[in-house]
Amino acid sequence: MVWGGINIVGRTNLHIIQNGTLTGRRYADEILRPHIIPYAGAIGDSFVFQDDNVRPYRARLVENMLESETIQRMELPACSSDLNPIEHVWDILG
Repeated sequence: MVWGGINIVGRTNLHIIQNGTLTGRRYADEILRPHIIPYAGAIGDSFVFQDDNVRPYRARLVENMLESETIQRMELPACSSDLNPIEHVWDILG
């Protein structure tokens, strides 16, 4: 699995999730702590985080971590990948 992030001025490096299934714990340890939380801190109060509704992203551990870091999450309706800009990037790369 590959994770990446985009914003209006750029992108993150791609992160490859190796050796097994992505869980809420792995998502927190491999994506949120090293990538999202520092970036959100650098952007400040205007930062809004958007991901999709897959189970690891919605784990209670993840929800609690984002809440404790006061990271605002943009909620998307289920099955609405067309509203998620990075899905269009994956289509172009695919």
